[in-house]
This record gives sequence, structure tokens and C-alpha cells, in this order.
Amino acid sequence: MSKARLMYLPLGGAGEIGMNCYVYGYGPADAERLIVVDLGVTFPDMDGTPGVDLILPDISWLAARKSQIEAIFITHGHEDHVGAVGHLYERLGAPIYARAFTANLARRKMSEHGFSDKTVKTVGKWPETVKVGPFEVGFVPISHSIPESSGLVIDSKGGRIIHTGDFKIDVEPGIGEPFDYDLWASLGKDGVKALVCDSTNVFSREEGRSESTVGPEIEKFLINAKGMVAATTFASNVSRVRTIALAAERAGRSVCLLGRSMRRMVEAATEVGILNDFPHVIPPEEVGNLPRENVLLLVTGSQGERRAASAQLANGKYMGITMREGDTFLFSSKTIPGNEKGVIHIMNQFSELGVDVVDDSSGGMYHVSGHANRPDLDTMRDLIKPQTLIPMHGEHRHLREHVNIGEAAGVQGVLAVNGMMVDLSGNKPKVVEHIETGRMYLDGSVKVGQFDGVVRDRIRMALNGHVIVTLIIDENGDPMGDPWCEIMGLPKQGRNNAPLVDVLEEDLSQFLGRANDRTLADDEKLEKELRTIARKTAYSEIGKKPEVTVVISRLA
Repeated sequence: MSKARLMYLPLGGAGEIGMNCYVYGYGPADAERLIVVDLGVTFPDMDGTPGVDLILPDISWLAARKSQIEAIFITHGHEDHVGAVGHLYERLGAPIYARAFTANLARRKMSEHGFSDKTVKTVGKWPETVKVGPFEVGFVPISHSIPESSGLVIDSKGGRIIHTGDFKIDVEPGIGEPFDYDLWASLGKDGVKALVCDSTNVFSREEGRSESTVGPEIEKFLINAKGMVAATTFASNVSRVRTIALAAERAGRSVCLLGRSMRRMVEAATEVGILNDFPHVIPPEEVGNLPRENVLLLVTGSQGERRAASAQLANGKYMGITMREGDTFLFSSKTIPGNEKGVIHIMNQFSELGVDVVDDSSGGMYHVSGHANRPDLDTMRDLIKPQTLIPMHGEHRHLREHVNIGEAAGVQGVLAVNGMMVDLSGNKPKVVEHIETGRMYLDGSVKVGQFDGVVRDRIRMALNGHVIVTLIIDENGDPMGDPWCEIMGLPKQGRNNAPLVDVLEEDLSQFLGRANDRTLADDEKLEKELRTIARKTAYSEIGKKPEVTVVISRLA
């Protein structure tokens, strides 16, 4: 029997921000017992993934080893950590463990996909642990921008691994447990094989700010604001949602929640008892009965999402509520890279309505990050004193920088991106295998692979347009009349000022007039020739080579 090894394998979240999925294994090579940490999603954009609803990690490697999976552990309730549990559970089938608030969110997602809520098991905080196969796992409270965030202590005969999850060092987080220096230092006193650590803000050199500094600034802002105010933040940032709501109450404003995820998060936090001082909220239909200066709307859509409440308000009206000149819209959030275009579009729409827009470009008064800046990362490393540092939750540049600062402090590092299997056995970790990883797209109600061609074809049609060529062949093998064309996403006229359809049909007819019987009898060859001519003619007329669909019907 081969020697047991301790293994780490990221399938999402290492080399990117979002779509977190990490695998740990212990046992003989290729026969390890496995645990999964987080099953998250990332979100599409119209440039690279048009029409896609969600992006999920490709778990083919895991699914092929379904019988080896002991459990799934979810560190916290952000979508990039828990959003895929319902979509992917059937292929994994292992029990899901999480703390109460995260478990509440996970059960809702499982129910939406028809799975029993008994598949999700609630776990208490450290020192309580869960024993699964060769592993003993505990949830250690850590401060972040959502309640009950936890790092994981993962113990096995191969050694102790500490997986921080997303975190910051905040001793006054508002909601959720404050960072406990003594607790985290105690985790490393007997030795830690590897610290697998958040890297999101590794380039931010200043000290991180506490959530407690935001409330007074927002309260002053609301007292001085004229008219109605709408504020947006991540719905999952329950502490910030609470901060804004309490500031509104102190400023004499009634609070109205707009957006399904905003209401769902507040309900979930209330159900599990971590949000017990939230102000009374009014329904949307009562907003019009109050003076505008006495209303605060707490809305979804901080990242410019087209269907969220903020986008609907920017379009003119949502749930019967309109914003107008003299009102103010506050972004109490940071724009995730890649979302700038959508956010700016909404800002401009509000500007056209006469609504003043305030964001966090004024120096961080109305937002603080939920991720550790470099000084916090240094503190975590110094508290744990790991043998090896493995950065995760970051783009490649973040991971590389994190390794560099760790090694400068005397801690060896491993730069492992998605698909790199790391053997942590012994004193010198090494990459032992490269697993093919990628993404899956939730496209409507079905899942398609990143390389299946569906999205690629959609992009091609968006860029180049589409031509449909239809041809009928009679029972003698001769064309019945001329082929006809339909165009989509293309100019009606070409460079010769003639209708593009007419030019296409003329060139195709000329080809059919000179085609021999062998070509006319071979659908595959005929289709290829018609497609080539249609693309060549379109390029000559309009400078584009469109996607072409050829339909050949033969009469019996």
C-alpha cells in the first residue's frame, strides 16, 4: 500500500477572485479521502459570456471521485462561496456543513433545487469539530463582511491546515464575532503545516479600517441629505445593511428594503438570531405616504446588475417608487473590477433624472473592505507561524505578491492556481499534478461546458451577424427555384447600395446554375459550398463574414 499524503487542490478561486472551490485530501496517492471547502459562483458579463446566468466551477475531477468525498464545508454565505451548492450537489452527494447563518442560506438554495434541507448540517464554532473520514474540521470565527464567517482548522495525521476563508482583522465588526488575536494564536502553537490564506487586498499597504467607523459618517450624510435617499451595498453584507438602517433611524428616516436578496438576507439573519435590533421597515406601497426627506431605500444592485432594484430605479420606477431631482443615491460599496461599465451606466441614468450620486471615491467614508490589507495578512501569518504559506482567493498577481511577502518574512510559499495539486507531505511542498479545470455556464435552465461552443457561437453571432440560407431540392435532384436568404444583425444594404439579401441570393443562384450533379447530390459538400459563398459575398459587400446556417430540404 502506498504511503499516505496530504493534498491541496484548488478548482476555483486561485488565480481569480470568485467561484471558490478547494479540495483537501489525505490517504494513498489517487485514493485519498476528500473534503471540499466552498462551492461558489462568479457572474457573467455581456462581453465574454453573453446570455449566461451564472458561472460555476468545473467539478469533473471531483465528480469522478464522488465515492471518495467525505463532506463539503462552507466558510460563509457569500455567493462566491455558497452559490453553487444547489447546482452541483447532485454530482457530489456529500453532506454539507456550515454555521447557522450560512446553513440557513444553503438550505434555501438546496430547497430551490429540490433537495432536502437535511443535507445541510449546522455546526457550532470552535472548539466544536466535525470528524469526517481521516479529517477533523472546526469552524473558527473570523471577521468579514457577512455574519458568522469562519476560517477552518483541518486536522489529519498529515498535519494541521488552517484555511482562513475571506477575512479581515476587525475588533468592532458590528455584526459577527470580533477578531480574537489570542484564539488565532492558539491555533498555531503546536505547529501548522500550511496556512491557506485570503490574498484579495495584498496590494493595499495601509491598515484596514473597522466597520464601526462607517456608521457615524453615513448618519451625518443622511442628516444633511435633501429629499429621498437610496443606498446600495452587497445584500450579504448584513453588518453594513444594519449600519445603514440604524443610521437612517437615528437620522429620522424610515427604511424600505427593495430587492429580493436584500429582504432574504435580513430575514435569514433575523431567523438565526444574529440581527435582533434591525429597525422597523415599511413596505414599498407606504413610501409615497411619507415626506421624501423621511425615507431611506435600501436597495440591491451595488455592482450595476441590470435586473436589480437600483437599475430599475435608474430606469424610472421600481415597485411604484420613483427618484427625482433633489434625491440622492449612495453607493456604500466598492465596485468589483469588471463591473465598472454597469455601475457607471446606472450613475449616468440617475444623473439624467437629476439625482445626485455619491460613491466611495471620496476617501472611504461610506465603505470599508471586508478583506485583509497587507498589514492584516502579515499579522495572520505571524500569529499562525505556518511551515508553508499558500495564497488563495486572488488573481495570479495577488498570489505571487503574497508568496513574495511571506518568503521575505522567512516563510516558504507555494503559488498554486486552479488545477495545481500540491503535496503537503514532508517539509517541502511540491506541485505533483496538473488537473484540467475550467468553468461551467448556467445558461437558462441547463449547464453547458466552457468549451462546448454554445457561448462561443453566441459571441460570433453577436460580432458578425447571421445568415440563413434555405434550398429545396426536388425528387430529380435539381434545385426548386433559387435559394433564399434571411439575415439577422447585418446591414440591409451593402457597398453597391443593393439589398444584401438580393446580392447573396444572386451569387448563390449562380453557383447552383453551374454545380454538377455530384455536388447537388452531396448535402455535406453542397452545404459547405453555399456557406463559403455566402460568407465571401457578405464580406465583399459589408466587410464581415457572418455565421451561416444552411437548410437543405429534399423532396422524396
